[in-house]
Amino acid sequence: MADTLFVLGGARSGKSRYAQARAEALPGELIFLATGQAFDAEITDRIARHQADRGPRWRTVEAPLDLPAAIRAEAGAGRVLLVDCLTLWASNLLFAERDDEAETADLVAAIGAAAGHVILVSNEVGLGIVPENALARRFRDVAGRINQAVAATAGEVMFVAAGLPLKLK
Repeated sequence: MADTLFVLGGARSGKSRYAQARAEALPGELIFLATGQAFDAEITDRIARHQADRGPRWRTVEAPLDLPAAIRAEAGAGRVLLVDCLTLWASNLLFAERDDEAETADLVAAIGAAAGHVILVSNEVGLGIVPENALARRFRDVAGRINQAVAATAGEVMFVAAGLPLKLK
């Protein structure tokens, strides 16, 4: 079973930076499982900046939908997987009209079966007001269920706010 760290936080909280630093402190091959998709110029630029920040030690694997399969394929002894992020994966599942409950169960199974280190990043989207539209409420609910399932299976859970990590588990 993997040594699993789950990092939660709000937008621009420093969670990805924290997760990357934790990954880079570990020995072994670094593999970034990217769930984001470049739908516009801003996101394309952001992805390029993040890739440059990670540097040459990292190998990137695109996994916008089939994240459990990517974890199964890439996890292993001597490897560190960094999944960034589960909320983008949740939105990809919604737009692809995939069964989010079945996909979440598959994700948890893949994490549980993984060897090596697995670090997962997600936004905590449930701290604000109830969204006014149905799609936003559904996204919040799906992301919340994914976060709960991953937190339950992870060995360590950290919450990051204003760049400061707080241990939850």
